[in-house]
Amino acid sequence: MSTVVAVLAPAVAFAASPLASQPSGRHHTDPVAPQTVVIDGKRMRQARIALDRGDPALRAAVKSLTAQADAWLGQGPWTVTDKPRPAPSGDPHDYLSQAPYWWPSQPKTDANPWGCPYVQRDGERNPEVDTGTDRPDIGKVFNSTTTLSLAWYYTGEKRYAEHAARILRTWFIDPATRMNPNLDHGQFIPCKYDGRAIGVIDFSQQYTSVIDALAILGTGAPGWTSGDRAGMRTWNKEFLDWLVNSPFGKEESAAKNNHGTFMDMQVAGLALATGDRGLARKTVLDARKKRIDPQIAGDGSQPQELTRTRSWHYSTFDLVAYTRLAAIGEKVGVDLWAYEGPQGQSLFKAVEYLLPAATGAAPWPHPEMEFKRFAASDIVHAAADAGSREARAAIPRLETPPGGDLWALRPAAEQLDSIAG
Repeated sequence: MSTVVAVLAPAVAFAASPLASQPSGRHHTDPVAPQTVVIDGKRMRQARIALDRGDPALRAAVKSLTAQADAWLGQGPWTVTDKPRPAPSGDPHDYLSQAPYWWPSQPKTDANPWGCPYVQRDGERNPEVDTGTDRPDIGKVFNSTTTLSLAWYYTGEKRYAEHAARILRTWFIDPATRMNPNLDHGQFIPCKYDGRAIGVIDFSQQYTSVIDALAILGTGAPGWTSGDRAGMRTWNKEFLDWLVNSPFGKEESAAKNNHGTFMDMQVAGLALATGDRGLARKTVLDARKKRIDPQIAGDGSQPQELTRTRSWHYSTFDLVAYTRLAAIGEKVGVDLWAYEGPQGQSLFKAVEYLLPAATGAAPWPHPEMEFKRFAASDIVHAAADAGSREARAAIPRLETPPGGDLWALRPAAEQLDSIAG
């Protein structure tokens, strides 16, 4: 396990040692805390100060982070308008994705080019969804801008910020290439639906990371202009309006599994970022009885996620949304971690239910097509920071994610074993 994990607590005390060298373009020594909606910007500032003083564990984490950022420098920007065929609306600016677990049931012919009707195979990803739609590109937009903005914040290297700005500007702002702020054609099923409410999760599972990236760039990143900030604020307000008021948005808000949790997280994050603290606070407060009570059992299990063929993935996935929603709650005066339902349901219990499998102490006793122990690492960190002694004790026995342990640099849970849907 990376030593980075053990040194970070809500009040951070880092050992200091001289930096061997300073990257060109490093920030001044009094960094600004970004006004992030999920990540704790004050803790990011503390980490920056400790890094500038030479903390060796943080330097190791930044090395992993910049390796990922460097890989993005030669990629993108991407645009919603370059898919081979537009969404069913005919507008190339409309986002389009295909349902990942639906497959053709008949041979493809000239008379039936899709092989319809399509049938569902839960947990089995149809490779068609990565061709001809925007889903692969939006994942690259989300992941690259998150990584590049963090790399700029911790190194001061302007090339990271400038590339993140270029990617965001191309996808969201420039009139010729921007995406319309709706998901009317998310997760369509050929010959069946032109779009579905379930497609909202294409954004909800990661878009709050982009909102935080915008806040990080907003601390003075080179290449990120006042016009860019205004353009993204307008896009976010229009997208939030679509999420709250459209039929698909309302349907997704009514979902009773991880889709509903992620929808709450996305709405609360966008509301906070665009100045509607009342909506953000109400969304987090409502999640207590609307989400935790029906979705988490008294023993901490998540029954609806356990019915999936990828039950470990979806159990950890749902808790990414919960722990990030709790982080938003902290900023609007709601302690979601402290809530206990009528059967003793709580976020602490939900994380602790996963600890035997997360630490390798016991096998996961539910269906799982591809068990990845590291998927739980970030949510265990989140529970430990929130006060769980069991989670804190488990940290040394967690499996380090493939990209390294970045918790000290961005203390907020991310989905570490990405599959779409």
